[in-house]
Amino acid sequence: MGIPALPDRPTEEGFDVKFQVNRDVFSDAVSFAVRLLPQRTTLPILSGVLLRAENGTVTLSSFDYEVSAQTSITADVESDGTVLVSGRLLADIASRLPNAPVEFSLDDNKVAVRCGSARFALSLMPVEEYPSLPVIDGDSGLLPGEAFSDAVSQVAVAASRDDVTPVITGVQLETSGTSLSLVATDRYRVAVRGIDWESTGTSDGTTALVPARTLSETAKIFAHSAQITVTIVSGGDRELIAFSADNKTVTSLLIKGNFPPVKRLFPESPENYAVMNTAELIEATRRVALVLERDAALRYSFSEDGLTLEAIGSENAQAQETIDAHLSGESTVVSLKPQFLIDGLSAVHSEFVRISFTKTDNPGKPGPVLITSQTSKDQAGSDSYRYLLQPNLLLR
Repeated sequence: MGIPALPDRPTEEGFDVKFQVNRDVFSDAVSFAVRLLPQRTTLPILSGVLLRAENGTVTLSSFDYEVSAQTSITADVESDGTVLVSGRLLADIASRLPNAPVEFSLDDNKVAVRCGSARFALSLMPVEEYPSLPVIDGDSGLLPGEAFSDAVSQVAVAASRDDVTPVITGVQLETSGTSLSLVATDRYRVAVRGIDWESTGTSDGTTALVPARTLSETAKIFAHSAQITVTIVSGGDRELIAFSADNKTVTSLLIKGNFPPVKRLFPESPENYAVMNTAELIEATRRVALVLERDAALRYSFSEDGLTLEAIGSENAQAQETIDAHLSGESTVVSLKPQFLIDGLSAVHSEFVRISFTKTDNPGKPGPVLITSQTSKDQAGSDSYRYLLQPNLLLR
């Protein structure tokens, strides 16, 4: 399964495209086609959406040489043809059309869009200059849509936003047996989650490093799909991954390079940890962080009396708050960036959270803290989500 090859494109002269389609179906298809297009591009042609009408079907496609999207919808096609128009403009129009069938046709070298009493005329873009979409054949495996979307939202937040090191701006997908592991890091934290994977290819142990932004948007698109077909094309000049479901397909170039072996950083089973109510910890962190200067960290003091959060060091304001915490092991003090902590806590889908502590050879430099779900105050969670966060130097 994948993106089919487009037929030879007709020139603008000597053909006439004309079809009628349901408004909601058309609006949804256009919205999908433009969703992954860049907001700005140095090549105006790449901001277009290609529409091909034939045999009762309209296929909408977009491609910027890195990411492509394609979907097909049923329509009443009167005349076959292919046209290219501005994607963002067509999406804006389609989302605001009245409740009536949409008529799409050529009129004096412009695209005419009619819906009820509304009329629009759009300039044509040169079809012959539009790049050919990648052709993806076969498939590598199947994923459950909801679980995939959930896992991506948990992990992608830890990917780097600094393009200086492209390899850590992606999410690493690793297949093994009947599971798919997602891993991301920005050097200060690591997020990992595993989900079910049904291999349909001939090889196992495949990896794919996908740009985090593209993967996040793709996961949202297919969040309600029962099953997603995944195709990984490795080797050659253009390594690609394709996701297909519900008559929609997204492809993305893979990031080249070696992803750091960050999984080995996770501790096996730390004995020193604290358990807290997840929502209480998030809200307390947000309140105390109000007085922090930019990029400053909070001090978290874990003891038998609970958890005390402190924002200190500012000349203008200080803050402190204590919440309930069940401590197992010795008292611990760590300094953490509040937003990084909140990112990890927000991905824990349980009422309680466990923060485990690790040590280094340097007594003044604590090891990373491990964030995992906790079903209750006394029972660890059963999901595979793990979030490892490196503390700042302790505030003295």
